[in-house]
Formats: sequence, C-alpha cells, structure tokens
Amino acid sequence: MKGKKGNPLPPHFFVQTSERVMSETENPGQSDNPSVYEVVGGTPVFRQIVDAFYAGVEQDTLLRPMYPEDLSAAREHLFLFLVQYWGGPPDYSAQRGHPRLRRRHFPFPIDEAARDAWMHHMTGALDGTGMPTEAREQMRAYFEDAASFLMNK
Repeated sequence: MKGKKGNPLPPHFFVQTSERVMSETENPGQSDNPSVYEVVGGTPVFRQIVDAFYAGVEQDTLLRPMYPEDLSAAREHLFLFLVQYWGGPPDYSAQRGHPRLRRRHFPFPIDEAARDAWMHHMTGALDGTGMPTEAREQMRAYFEDAASFLMNK
C-alpha cells in the first residue's frame, strides 16, 4: 500500500504501535528504548499538540467547514489516537475500535490544498511544543505520509 506521493506506508500505519525514537548508536533490537510518547513528555504534550492544532483549524476557512460545529469530540478522538499511536495507553482502540483512518476520512473532500492546510496546522502545533528534534521529525514524517494517504480528490 502506498501514499499519494508513492511513499510506502509502514505495516503498522493504522494500528496501535509503540514507535520508538532511536539514536544512531542504539541497537534496533533493544526493547528499553522509550516510545515517542515517553520522549516528548506524555499526555500533556499530546494535549498541547491537539489544542494548538485545533486553534489553527478553527480559523481556517478551508478546513473548518469539514468539522462539526462543536470540536470537542474531534479534539478528543485526535488526542486519543495520537497518544496510542505514539506509544501511550490504548484508550483510542478501547473506545473507538480500529482507527480505520481512510474510512473515517473518506466523506471529507481531502485534496492537496486541504492536506497542505492540515499539515500547516499540525507542523505549527509540533513546532510549538519544544519537543526533541528527532521525535518532532519522526512525527512530522508520519503526518506527511498519513495526510497524503488520506487524500481522496
């Protein structure tokens, strides 16, 4: 399976993962590597990312119409998904089942402009956290692949 730009998607793309941040000197087989969730500071940082992201979406004339008037549920879903995906508690799956990202996003017209606007707000949210560069770049790469993969127009 490939994203819109032809990037191969990792096999764990839509399921819970324990993504790990590794330095160049670490052995890939080590199991004591901290997850991205742990490296960036856990739940508070993911809440900060989601809050900053949605602050941008609320003001975005292209993206805002794609969301319900009340953003509370969307905020919580994104928060739970990101926490789980990056190695935190599996609350998203417990509450909502398999992420099914493509299916959940299919009703919305996601073209290149929408993808770029989404990435603009997510990149800004990531940059505002002060998280370690390696973790931020790993997350940004995932979001670029995911946003491209979800394009349907």
